[in-house]
Amino acid sequence: MTKKLDVQIKYPEIGICGLSCRLCSRYHIESKSRCGGCKSEFRMSAGCPFITCSIKKKGIEFCWQCTENETCEKWRKHREFSKQVDSFICYQKLEDNIAFIQKNGVCEFEKLQKTRENLLKEMLQEFNEGRSKSYYCIAATVLEIEELEEALTKAKEDSIGLEIKSKSKVLHSILDEIAKRKNYYLKLRK
Repeated sequence: MTKKLDVQIKYPEIGICGLSCRLCSRYHIESKSRCGGCKSEFRMSAGCPFITCSIKKKGIEFCWQCTENETCEKWRKHREFSKQVDSFICYQKLEDNIAFIQKNGVCEFEKLQKTRENLLKEMLQEFNEGRSKSYYCIAATVLEIEELEEALTKAKEDSIGLEIKSKSKVLHSILDEIAKRKNYYLKLRK
């Protein structure tokens, strides 16, 4: 029997592996199935191998804090997987997230994710016709903050007086154009 370690969770919205829970569509659900982050009570009871290893066995909050992080086969496979495939959340920026955190710290990363989340909330509130949540979550993950801000400003200007479906098409068009120009991929990779 594994003894349970008492770990102080400081960043429940930052995944153990480096993903931003704030940009996940399951984080923005308003129902019982809402996920409050990878280290929330909802997810801690799930069978995530990273939760089991990091938090429950080793008593650490993140994989990169582990003394074995450079030789861990599980984390290496996860990072390799993330370069090509997504699950229900976009993994496209996982390596960039890890590099940023290792260089600038978790606190700085959290600040950026809060900014991205605020932009995502704005997209969801003003431009979601009920079918674009995942798309906007991916855009908030993949695009640079300045690109998201410019896209929102332009979409607001170009959609004055339009119904929500038309407003959504305007923002989609702007985001798609940025993605095409910058070679971003705004779909979950299967």
